[in-house]
Amino acid sequence: MEEEKYGFVHDSEVEEVILRFERMRKNKETCYFDVIEFETIIDYYLEGNNPVHAFEATSLACELHPNSVPILIRKARVLLEKGKATEALAIARKLENIEPGNCDIYLCKATALAMLGDITGARRVFDLALQTDTEEEETILFSIISVLQNLNYYEETIPYLHRLAELEADFPAHLYDLAYAYDKKGNHHTSIKYYNMYLDEDPYSDSAWYNLGIIYNKTGEYGKSIEAYDYALALNPENTFALFNKANILSNLEKYSEAMDVYRQFVEEEPDSMEGLTYLAECYDKTGDEVMARKYYTEAIDITPDFPEPWYGLGLLSLSRNRPAESISPLQKALELDPENPDFWFSLGKAYIMLGNVKEAVRCWTQTISHDGYYDEAWIEIGIVVMMTGQYKSAIRILTKAARVSGELPGTYFLLASSYLHTGNLAEAAKNLIKAIRLDHEVLEEYAVLLPEEKLTNAMKRLFRKTN
Repeated sequence: MEEEKYGFVHDSEVEEVILRFERMRKNKETCYFDVIEFETIIDYYLEGNNPVHAFEATSLACELHPNSVPILIRKARVLLEKGKATEALAIARKLENIEPGNCDIYLCKATALAMLGDITGARRVFDLALQTDTEEEETILFSIISVLQNLNYYEETIPYLHRLAELEADFPAHLYDLAYAYDKKGNHHTSIKYYNMYLDEDPYSDSAWYNLGIIYNKTGEYGKSIEAYDYALALNPENTFALFNKANILSNLEKYSEAMDVYRQFVEEEPDSMEGLTYLAECYDKTGDEVMARKYYTEAIDITPDFPEPWYGLGLLSLSRNRPAESISPLQKALELDPENPDFWFSLGKAYIMLGNVKEAVRCWTQTISHDGYYDEAWIEIGIVVMMTGQYKSAIRILTKAARVSGELPGTYFLLASSYLHTGNLAEAAKNLIKAIRLDHEVLEEYAVLLPEEKLTNAMKRLFRKTN
């Protein structure tokens, strides 16, 4: 039976009307249903998440009872379920002139406005709905919150959630929803507060512990994040997301041996995860175990050959061990799969410079900068090549043009300062150095290798001291 399918329990009168409607549909008969019966039928299908049957019932109801406000309200709801917000809004606006102050009409109208992106208008009408029926405040608040959550207006749910939490103080799920909404808003510390309040009421919620772990990670409280993930895993050992996130934190903290243990647990549960295999390989690489690193990179490639990260990992594996020729092929494969990745271009440039191919190296680093103008390591490498070859005047011409095309990038001006310094044009060197420092003084120390101290004027040295 249809009602059993959706998990609802109905009294005999409700069952009878649903079965009668189902028979009519199946046998293509003509039957009469009054307004109350149609309300029951349409609500049944809406609650059962069956908008197709709800639309059928609404169409027939509108033919038999074209001026019924309850039927037209349900028609608007069905249209909203089908994503036809403009049509639903037109019905709601018509109905509010017929029955001003009808809470259900306001809820339909506000939902349509929210779906159309007018959240300010939607909130104004939602508030009208709350004013019209104070006896059903909790139910109306729940409807408003559900609509806003479904449309991802999490920040806008917060005042309604606070109001509902006050009315239903014995219902801790509202604290969970508040925590989630504050996280979506970006207010992580308040989110943590409400998750902890919720866990005081329900300490066995693995999802709350898991979400808390995510937020502690966002706030940089890594120890607390790992602890929260451990609680989540103790309550639900099958939560592989918690395993994966915990391993990532340990790896980022450079606790590679601990991270490997957790990644291994993860890949046992998710053997086809190319991310898990790749990150496990990286940990083996960091601990110096090239054989195991290569094994897991290769496994990741076998599972998903179009995933660029393991190819990149293989390239770095050889590059970091002074085997640049061996790194070229996997790095090129990574770039073939992700041609706009600046890290891939930079590493390929390093491989070429180690092989003595300056032209290809500079080409790769130029590509790096074209995809990320703030990639300081690439600017520095190009600067070192310029100093090694002594082509300062040529560099000035190219960099001046680059500054006009690319806009104000600190790397451009640091290299111009270096080139002018080497040609003896101290005024231009100082001018470009000031521009570079103004754009990003924090990377001055990194660029110091391009600015030999013996060529700096006293004014430039004072500028260095002032920046530090």
